[in-house]
Amino acid sequence: MSLKIYNTLSREKEEFKPITPGHVGMYVCGPTVYSDVHLGNCRTFISFDIIYRYLIYLGYKVRYVRNITDAGHLEGDRDEGDDKFSKIARLQQLEPMEIVQKYTLGFRHVMQLLNNLPPSIEPTATGHIAEQIEMTKQILANGYAYEVNGTIYFDVEKYNKEQPYGILTNRKMEDLLEGTRELGGQDEKKGRLDFALWIKAKPEHLMQWPSPWGTGFPGWHIECSAMSEKYLGKKFDIHGGGMDLAATHHTNEIAQSQACYHTSPANYWMHTNMLTVNGTRMSKSLGNGFLPEELFTGNHPLLEKAYAPIVVRFFMLQTHYRSTLDFSNDALQASEKGLKRLWDAYEVLQKLEADGKKEASDAELDAKVNKLVNEFGEFMNDDFNTAKVLGSMFELVPVINSIKDGLIKADAIASSTLTLLQTKFKAYLEDVFGLKNASASNEKLGEVMKLLIEIRKEAKVKKDFATSDKIRNQLALIGIGLKDEKGGEMSWGLE
Repeated sequence: MSLKIYNTLSREKEEFKPITPGHVGMYVCGPTVYSDVHLGNCRTFISFDIIYRYLIYLGYKVRYVRNITDAGHLEGDRDEGDDKFSKIARLQQLEPMEIVQKYTLGFRHVMQLLNNLPPSIEPTATGHIAEQIEMTKQILANGYAYEVNGTIYFDVEKYNKEQPYGILTNRKMEDLLEGTRELGGQDEKKGRLDFALWIKAKPEHLMQWPSPWGTGFPGWHIECSAMSEKYLGKKFDIHGGGMDLAATHHTNEIAQSQACYHTSPANYWMHTNMLTVNGTRMSKSLGNGFLPEELFTGNHPLLEKAYAPIVVRFFMLQTHYRSTLDFSNDALQASEKGLKRLWDAYEVLQKLEADGKKEASDAELDAKVNKLVNEFGEFMNDDFNTAKVLGSMFELVPVINSIKDGLIKADAIASSTLTLLQTKFKAYLEDVFGLKNASASNEKLGEVMKLLIEIRKEAKVKKDFATSDKIRNQLALIGIGLKDEKGGEMSWGLE
């Protein structure tokens, strides 16, 4: 069965045919690093990490580009208001690049905890100002943009006369216009849907660069178009992100690329679905949102305990990436138990040895095992259905445990079937799904922390505060917080 991908653009599953045989170019919109990465981002990046891993497993050479947005993202995602980086920098009395550095490092730390592979290239918006200016110049030259007082706007209505602007979300111009506000007399734009490619900077704006139109900074959407073209070409295979990006950001990316290069940037558009908490959409206003670090430490009123990052990863894989994912303590605790059950069976499986017989003594069982193992590839080839693969894995767990306990004879399945089972189980669990033994990792870390806490207690008793502080500070540098409690006790958690 060939790989099929659900394409948001066509609204159906399509057979995956890369532009260059054996090679895949994939661009995923990365985080805006003015605050901590949120769980919705994590779900998107875990989903595309699985896709990245699976494409590699299939033998493709993949160039995975995931950007860092560190400029041009204004409040409310519109073309007016304060720049998010400048606003936070002023509030904290820091340089904008200090904000960028802090949250970029934080983002990478969380991705590492979740066992995501780093992308092939991680470009930043501020590192590609020249490319964004050049693309804006070309769109102007092609007649799809206009300048007003140093700001360059994309002319959506003119573009729509030649290309359907709302093609990605299957919406017509009249429907899109209904959802926008009327232009006031002071508004510079010709049309309500027009968006900025380059924005004139006010004197007090902290992040600005010279351009042919005066000092300014890039609009939010142009950065991804410019960087994807630089590293993947004018036409590449897969473009991904959260579903919240489809209606505006990705729609504008398509328009920019068509206007500049006369081609849509990607053949396959993929979008992950949203998160809910106990059946309600996660949001700051409802107070039901929590950060990844709060999940890992359990430091949130909605959480009954801490959950290891790999358990969170496993939990997310149990739902198809295009389906809504609902967080709850019960679901997370079930995932914790499920991952342990799966990993325990995997460790048993690794120790089993084939008896050398070519034929199985139980043909029916042998056929069942083969069917379940072959389903791994069938389900992943059906739009990366990790949930169904895990379902097949769990059906194999009782068989593995029964062989271990002697309830099923070792020769019940053929040696070739056992070898296939061992090979595929390892490949999918470790290489494709990127899962680890959470309980073993936590136990080892717990023992190490007990030892360090004892050493620190002894140092404090001896008034060796230099050693005490060094232990605490060095742990903080690697993302482990150590807190002094009442009575001389100490607690720790992943930060």
